Amino acid sequence: MDRIAIIRAEAERFADVLAGVAPESRCPTCPDWSAADLLWHLTQVHFFWAGVLERNVRTDTDLAAVEQAKPARPETLGDVLALRAQATSALLGQLDRLEDGEPRWSWFAPDQTVGFTRRMQTYEATLHRVDAELTAGLPVGAIGADVAAGAVDHAVDVMWGWQPEGTTYQPHAVVEFVGTDTAQRWLVEVGAAGDWPRAVRARPGAAATATVRAPVADLALWSWTRGGSVDATGEPTALAALDTVVSNGMQ
Repeated sequence: MDRIAIIRAEAERFADVLAGVAPESRCPTCPDWSAADLLWHLTQVHFFWAGVLERNVRTDTDLAAVEQAKPARPETLGDVLALRAQATSALLGQLDRLEDGEPRWSWFAPDQTVGFTRRMQTYEATLHRVDAELTAGLPVGAIGADVAAGAVDHAVDVMWGWQPEGTTYQPHAVVEFVGTDTAQRWLVEVGAAGDWPRAVRARPGAAATATVRAPVADLALWSWTRGGSVDATGEPTALAALDTVVSNGMQ
């Protein structure tokens, strides 16, 4: 997978779509955001991670300088679009010069590497492109099977796995995801840590009491709360536990 090419293409499509949308249009998948907010969000994200990589950030204490270096939000759409292009170029420049195994800070404690940023930004650019298309009322463009499968991996292994400090994780059910077009399978344990919905990989051989089947691109959209048509069957309690995790959402 050429992740640099994917991030570049998805970010450019994202910006091209939003350039033709009224800035005050609402983003249906991130309802607190307007189209202008969505555009600024990805611009900030790319500036932030470019700064983390360029400044060799390793600890939380080094983040202040990265935050301070980010530009202020411009007032005009044209100026934000120009900054988005600059931010994406800065991020891709850093990803191009660095190897995945090199250490860098991330908010995900188990993986403090450049590779985490490369993977995360692949999926973030892709799913925010989907946000832009939905905001514009356009059909959602294709997502490659490899990117879609990686987005499901990332949901299961990273985005759903956070546990609030001081809580105890309680598993509720095991659910199997099946990519009907690729034959890929994910065995996922869903539960909660205190009041926070949480999911992790289930142990191999664990018995699933519910199944979610769909083409892998639909699984990616569904797991990231961007739509997607899936067929979910099984015990109602397992499906309810899964819905609580998924509906918690991602931005």
